Amino acid sequence: MILGGDLGGTKTLLALAEIHPDGLRIVREQRYASQEYPNFDDLLVDFLADAPAIRSACFGLAGPTDGHNAKLTYLPWQLSGVALKNRFKLNTVSLANDFAAAANGLALIGPEHLQTLQRGHAVTQAPRIILGAGTGLGVAGMVWEGGGYKVIPGEGGHIGFSPQTLEQGELWRWLLEQGERVTTEDLVSGPGLEKIYTFLDGRPQQAEAIGNAAINNADPKAKQAIEIWLSIYGAFAGDLALHWLAQGGVYIAGGIAAKLIPHLGHEAFINAFNAKREHRQIVESMPVQLVTEQRLGLLGALATAARGKDRG
Repeated sequence: MILGGDLGGTKTLLALAEIHPDGLRIVREQRYASQEYPNFDDLLVDFLADAPAIRSACFGLAGPTDGHNAKLTYLPWQLSGVALKNRFKLNTVSLANDFAAAANGLALIGPEHLQTLQRGHAVTQAPRIILGAGTGLGVAGMVWEGGGYKVIPGEGGHIGFSPQTLEQGELWRWLLEQGERVTTEDLVSGPGLEKIYTFLDGRPQQAEAIGNAAINNADPKAKQAIEIWLSIYGAFAGDLALHWLAQGGVYIAGGIAAKLIPHLGHEAFINAFNAKREHRQIVESMPVQLVTEQRLGLLGALATAARGKDRG
């Protein structure tokens, strides 16, 4: 029996699974509202009530980690691999960046969970990247090594925001007046979509309500906000793709894009992704896939736990 978790600022997914010759079989899975728990231990106590002995565990979390200790960026949770191992009698514990875990989950999803945004021409063993917007903006790279892809975690979402239009420049100025630095995550995230809408309309609105209004054609400002959001997202994804020369593929994960793009289209995203002047042909050749599997990070954490590498 192994334990996997995907820990985020809004939700936490946990699952127990058995290892079989034909793959992993999830035997119990549960979703929690993260902010309802003052610390991760209390949440895990609830999930593991009456659980059988667990061989290994991996927790992917939205924040930096050295594999032994971690703190979530948007929650006061602090995790110690050693403490978790001892308290819950786990044989091995790994703490991973959430998008490093998501990258490990790509091999576990089928084509039905991928929507092609740009066909491109995949180059065998070339670098790949995965990124996704939720409460924050996660990023990880993948490079070929030793017969498979090695995941390189990062905090690329905190790269400074680079406006690409006059309107985005005004948005950047508006945000700068409210703080010391404007990062890409300040905009490419759920809270970021809310900021863009407030900039356009002058009144706050929840990200989910903005998305629903745009999908239902109920609010022109909502559609405009999402167009800007997708353009900023696409431009950033294209910049990362150039940085990594991700000719093996670009994967867009995270729940927001998967909810919006099937209804509102991906033209704004791909146009901004490819707008790279003299390097346009390079990024146009890169395959871009939208990941619609909402449990990608959880599946990746389970895959890591199955390998049983102790980082706690």
